[in-house]
Amino acid sequence: MLNDSPHLDRAFSALADPVRRGMLARLSRGPASVSELAAPLPMSLPAVMQHLKALEASGLVASRKKGRVRTVRLEREALSQVETWLTRRRQELEAQLDRFEDYLATLQTTEEFDGRSI
Repeated sequence: MLNDSPHLDRAFSALADPVRRGMLARLSRGPASVSELAAPLPMSLPAVMQHLKALEASGLVASRKKGRVRTVRLEREALSQVETWLTRRRQELEAQLDRFEDYLATLQTTEEFDGRSI
């Protein structure tokens, strides 16, 4: 689990910002130019580029420049690794809750058998 920590740290750091999450949501529909990504945002183009730089450093997006246009696309494998990590944590938590529920049921059965009320 710790071996993938640097990659996950960068991914979660990038995902912590709502602007970056918005950019990822837009890119989930397909690649977009930097201008297309910047159009709905109330910020300067250099600020947009800073967010894209953070997303690229995290591995969540990749970009390619053709002529004067830089096109950004989602790196689905990197996002899949984040999802896998979250799924495993959720499964562990659900297993703990199942064991706790079983324990509570055992306590209730024991107390009913002993004639005590809960």
